[in-house]
Amino acid sequence: MIDPVLEQTGRYLKLLEELDLRLVKVIDTHIHADHVSAMGRLRDATRCVTVMGEQSPADFVSMRVGDNEKIGIEGLSLTALHTPGHTSESYSFLMNDRVFTGDTLLIRGTGRTDFQNGDPYDQYHSLFDRLLKLPEQTLVFPAHDYKGDTVTTIGEEKAHNPRLQVGSAEEYAELMNSLNLPNPKMMDVAVPENLRLGLRMDAQARVRAHPAEDILMNWPATEFRLVDLREESERRRDGVIPGSLHMPYDKFAAFCGASGELRQVAERKPVVLYCAVGERSTLAVEIAVEAGITNVGHMPGGFRYWKTVGGPVEFYGPSIN
Repeated sequence: MIDPVLEQTGRYLKLLEELDLRLVKVIDTHIHADHVSAMGRLRDATRCVTVMGEQSPADFVSMRVGDNEKIGIEGLSLTALHTPGHTSESYSFLMNDRVFTGDTLLIRGTGRTDFQNGDPYDQYHSLFDRLLKLPEQTLVFPAHDYKGDTVTTIGEEKAHNPRLQVGSAEEYAELMNSLNLPNPKMMDVAVPENLRLGLRMDAQARVRAHPAEDILMNWPATEFRLVDLREESERRRDGVIPGSLHMPYDKFAAFCGASGELRQVAERKPVVLYCAVGERSTLAVEIAVEAGITNVGHMPGGFRYWKTVGGPVEFYGPSIN
């Protein structure tokens, strides 16, 4: 799910139930100023992974992606495209014959560039050097459209979008800087809320924690078995904690089954789960405990904090882009 709205959370959950679907990932293309995201509420209800670009200033996001990085979802693949301009952390997501453009490219418009580190020159290059170079038949799904339209194409926007009928970055910047638009009505509420969406302080207080500093006290000797919940692309990009097992979060429930690997490991040694920042590991501890595996905790702050306090990291294989 991409760019969900808080007020529609009940509708999303009902649709998931009716279609018998499991929500795997929720993506926000940027920090929204005109609505509060449903990302946090959906994560709490479904234990899905939250995803944003690596430039996002949000406090905690389960998974951060970089430019041209692939996001896998049950056999589908989305390519993350960093398309700054509306905001500095804006991303679009390309999937085969369609692209989800957030607020970068709208239907007969483009996202404003006058706040949240927006920049009309950056947006010009995001549009003309990236999105508009996609095949003209590519379907374009923006984050929203206030007129009620839902989809357009690259070819349509090239021909009919008034903001794209410019000859240079300077002309585009002059156009955008002359708009003089009022701030979104929800901006003072939405931006602070959306910066905090990743926090699960209540859940983190409920699960057993093993701080990185405690694990490092006698390193490399440790009484724990460390288990990495991140996806393979994250591990190859950022490295791993030496000796840790890999049990990716999107398949974690299977590892907790009657003959699952986590259950077998936990019978021999206490287990410490870790992810990127501690969000997936918090949820995974809850899943394990519900499955009857109690000899398991997590590392608050995740792999990012492990590196901050000087924990050893090893790399393997070529990076995955």
